[in-house]
Amino acid sequence: MTVNTLPASQGLHLGAAFEPDSRQVALTTPDVGAVAVVGLGYVGLPTALGLLAAGTEVIGIDASPERLDDIRIGDVDLLPSDLERLNKFNGDANFTLTDDPAAIARARTVLVCVPTPVDRHLAPDLRALTAAAASVVEHAVPGQLLMLTSTTYVGTTRDLLTEPLTERGFTVGEDIFVAFSPERIDPGNASHTQDTTPRVVGGAGQETIDRAISVLTRTASSVYVLPSPEAAEMTKLWENTFRAVNIALANEFADNCRVLGLDPIPVIEAASTKPFGFMPFYPGPGVGGHCIPCDPHYLLWQLRAERHTSPLVEAAMNAIAGRPHHVVRRVREALGERGRPLTGARILIVGMAYKPGVEDLRESPALEIFEELVREGAEVRFTDSMVRTAKVAGGIQESLVAPQDHDWDLVLVHTVHPNADLAWLGGRDDILDATYRLEDVAAKDTL
Repeated sequence: MTVNTLPASQGLHLGAAFEPDSRQVALTTPDVGAVAVVGLGYVGLPTALGLLAAGTEVIGIDASPERLDDIRIGDVDLLPSDLERLNKFNGDANFTLTDDPAAIARARTVLVCVPTPVDRHLAPDLRALTAAAASVVEHAVPGQLLMLTSTTYVGTTRDLLTEPLTERGFTVGEDIFVAFSPERIDPGNASHTQDTTPRVVGGAGQETIDRAISVLTRTASSVYVLPSPEAAEMTKLWENTFRAVNIALANEFADNCRVLGLDPIPVIEAASTKPFGFMPFYPGPGVGGHCIPCDPHYLLWQLRAERHTSPLVEAAMNAIAGRPHHVVRRVREALGERGRPLTGARILIVGMAYKPGVEDLRESPALEIFEELVREGAEVRFTDSMVRTAKVAGGIQESLVAPQDHDWDLVLVHTVHPNADLAWLGGRDDILDATYRLEDVAAKDTL
């Protein structure tokens, strides 16, 4: 690889990509020193492991002692490659785990990787990010690079880091450095690893950018530089809002196909043969996880404060929010076609995680579907090879290990994990496939 960047004397290479090269990075970027990773969840822990694999000392900080204990024993949801890294580095002198935020002062670089969900009213829940940023500001020392990675509204870096640091007496860009680089981790997807994914960063001043590049190129294929944290914050919102709008469109077109007696999957695959102007998105039971159902609401929330609307985004997010209810309606219709009312019906949900290959239940449509079916009087259970328990309907449910041993009025397939054994579904005529991707199961309905 080559380093596509201008020398520092020529100023920032805005809109250009820095590609790391082991022979050149050391010559063009400063030493990162120890890196404190604040928040060791689905983003922070893989980030820490990637840095460790690159030879970087890592101080992992998390407010939850239970999470730290799970990491120490390896009981965490990671790709197999990252689990191997965790087993390798657990107990290593370069990997410190602590719940003491004062450890931030020992690092030269601080990465904030905490969740930014929405509340029940779909408003941003900034409690974790605000608390983490406050700890970073409190324990910051001169010479550090402080970088947010959590998806959030435009101006967060300024509000939570730059201005509080200035109030503490720092001169940002001179004796302390601040940047924003949105995470791009795809949990459970081994095809899109950190080291093959470009990163974006925004910060003011050449030294800030140089320091950010020196950290990010340790785990990313390249770094694209923007002129400000605000531009980088908007980039992440644009990325995930793009996905939200297109997922909502895919769901709507799948409904249109059903009305017209068509299977949407062959139609999507046919459209995908066009080499330009089309990108495939697939329908499903809804959207979950830490990004798509949450991030666009940060944009909409901020725009409302400016008395500005974004009608297309609002319509897409309303459609996404209503998708689980649509699934329940189709369950009712499918049962009705078999002469069975929803009340008292025995229903199995296959897969509770929000996507294949993860244990993550955050914002999973299955949770809302389960709750609504119970409210309608159905008897609901679930089976999931990666999710052992789920808090639903006011209690803790355990995953059924042998669902084929029970009688069901309807089986709703919500998530299919890689290598999941669903052979027992063969021959059944009571399947509602919310994934649209079940193969070798002829007798089934889709949404």
